[in-house]
Parts: sequence; C-alpha cells; structure tokens
Amino acid sequence: MIQADVVIVGGGASGFFAAINIATFNPELKVIILERTKEGLKKVRISGGGRCNVTHAEFIPQELVLNYPRGEKELLGPFHQFMTGDTVAWFEERGVTLKIEDDGRMFPTSNTSQTIIDCFKNEAKKCGITIKYEHVLKSIKKRGKIWCLDTNNGSFYANKILIATGSSIKVWNLLEGLGHAIVTPVPSLFTFNVTDKRIKDIPGVVAKEVDIKVLGTHLESQGPLLITHEGFSAPAILKLSAFGALELAERDYRFQIQINFIKIPYGDCLEVLKELKYPMAKKKVIKFTQFGLPKRLWQQLVLASGIEAHVIWADASKPQLERLSVQLTKAVFQVKGKSTFKEEFVTAGGVDLKEINFKTFESKVHKNLYFAGEVLNIDAVTGGFNFQNAWTGAYIAARHISNTE
Repeated sequence: MIQADVVIVGGGASGFFAAINIATFNPELKVIILERTKEGLKKVRISGGGRCNVTHAEFIPQELVLNYPRGEKELLGPFHQFMTGDTVAWFEERGVTLKIEDDGRMFPTSNTSQTIIDCFKNEAKKCGITIKYEHVLKSIKKRGKIWCLDTNNGSFYANKILIATGSSIKVWNLLEGLGHAIVTPVPSLFTFNVTDKRIKDIPGVVAKEVDIKVLGTHLESQGPLLITHEGFSAPAILKLSAFGALELAERDYRFQIQINFIKIPYGDCLEVLKELKYPMAKKKVIKFTQFGLPKRLWQQLVLASGIEAHVIWADASKPQLERLSVQLTKAVFQVKGKSTFKEEFVTAGGVDLKEINFKTFESKVHKNLYFAGEVLNIDAVTGGFNFQNAWTGAYIAARHISNTE
C-alpha cells in the first residue's frame, strides 16, 4: 500500500505531461504514474508515422476548435489558457524544437517520436516522479477524502487523482461505477472500404482536391483523396469519418458517397468537355487527361463513361460526354466497411462533457478527480489536434491539482 499526493492513471502523453507540470508547479508533491504496459507512451511512438505529430500550426482558439467534432464548444475556454503556442514554448524550454510542415502539422525537428519520449522520461526523472509500469487498474474507491486505487500489483492511496487512460473501456466501466455517465464509444478517424472497378487497379493515386458527400446525410468534406487497395483514405475521408463517426456507426459503415473529383459543377464540366471536341478532334479521349486529374484516374473514369480506348474527341457522343461529366463531378461509390487509419485508433465517446468543469478539468461528480485526453468524449480530425487536446487538458488539470489550498 503506497501513499501519494497525486496518482495519475495512464502513462501516455497526457499522463506524463500532467505529471511533469504538477511536479514543476509544486515540487513538494509526491506524484505517481500508473501505467498498464511495460513502457508506456505507445501512442506517442507511433504518432505521425513514428515522427510524433505534436500539434498543429493553428494559433487562433476560435479556429482551432473547429477541428473537434466533439469538444468544439467546451475547448474554446481551455484553449485561451493553453494552446499551440504554449505547447511549442513548453517543449522548446526543454530542448525540443518543433517544425511546421506545409499542411500545418508540427513535428520535432529530429523527425522522430523518440525525441518526445526521451523528453518526457528525462523530465519525469528530474522531477522525481515515480512510474509504476505493468500496473493494471482494477478498482477506484473513495474513502472520505482519500482515493484508493487497486491494481494487479498493489494498492495506492492519493489525495487527488487524474485519469489519463485514453480510450479504455475497462476504465470507463470503473468510472461509470463511480457515477459518471459514459457516452458509448465508436471509432473515429477511419478509412472507407470500397470495392469498385474504377479504382481496383490504381492504388496509390491521389486526387489533390475533391468534394465528397455522404448521400442521405448532411456530411461533406473537401481535401486530398488517396485511392488505396481497400478503398479511399487521406484528409477528405478522415474528416468525414471524424465528423460523421456517430451517424456512420448507426449505418454500420454501409453507405454511398458522391465524389466531385474536379470541384466544378456538372454543367460547367460538360461545357468544357464539349468545347474540347474541336481542338482535340483527332486525339483519343483516354490519352489526354483534363482538369489536372492523375492520368490513371482519368483513364478509369473515361472507361466507366462508356468511352472506349480507341474513341477520339470528334467521335465522342453527347450522351458519352454527359456520362463522363457525371463520373467527374457526381461519381457514386458504395462503402462497405471501414479500416483503422494506419496504427492510430481514435474513438468518439467517453466521459460525458457535461460532467466536467472545463476551467479545471475536474469532475463535477467527485472532488479531486480530474481528467485529460481522450478518456473524455473529445476527439479531433487528424493533424496533431488530438495531442493538443491532451496537452491543454493535462496542463490545466496539473495547475489546479498542484494547488494544495
């Protein structure tokens, strides 16, 4: 049985970040991290393809919150307390510089997640934080003002606790037992499984800017589209999956999407194609890509329009050009499932946000119980936004936890 001032459940990004800040704000506090795995920080290690997408170069709170399908309203206040610029400064103060890539994602200049892991572990050691690996939480109880946490490797008593376990069904069940409402988790940030002749033989092709709609819903998005062996991925799809997480789950991930590959209306597209019949008269339609589309994608859409490989522009009929316009601006694909985006698994769901004081990230149900990261019903699109939520919640919680008054 071990007594501590603060016990943090979860040795991931938000857990380490909170612990280091607590110990920095108040060095007299005894802080313990309980981590169920052998080493912790797994999600940090795999983030951004092993480079760790620390945050995103969006420095206006009102703009930053727009990247959170769940948590947009609640995070506006916290982001005024601690957000992107503060994150950059925090790491720089500890010798870790970040760089901004063209798409706004921010990574350590070393290009490896090990830099962030080393930073956390070195800072934790300097601060005298105790880390207990392979400690699986079995129960949480409150005895008067003291919290008792039982694990597979012993019991721990603390005045204050912070839950930073991410998407853990077991922990959510324990919190439900304490009286907290849990929003049923469903996957977010996933790719679409599509089997279709038009894309079967062209994996790896990228359409740089498309418009996508989920038919029968209000869901739509824009951005790059990647054709994969399984179907579709890249930002345009991931944004749809995040903002449509609940609705797409209700549809059992079976629905139709409509893609405009060239971002101009059907009528305008048709007029352009008609005008090409004269200057391109003797050239084969399939050979000369239009609208800046990737060549292989153009060829598949031409064939799908019923325009055979030998057809020249002069011989292309009005119905054929109409069908090609449809393929370019209103192509419909049937989605028949989902796949996890790389190794990054994000869920929509968790502790109900109505039960959290977002000035402190403390529970409204129990005093001295705090939360940070994806254990809450907060999630974001890809690009470093989920980590920024983790840093912000952990920092604010740490500041209030370290206040012993």
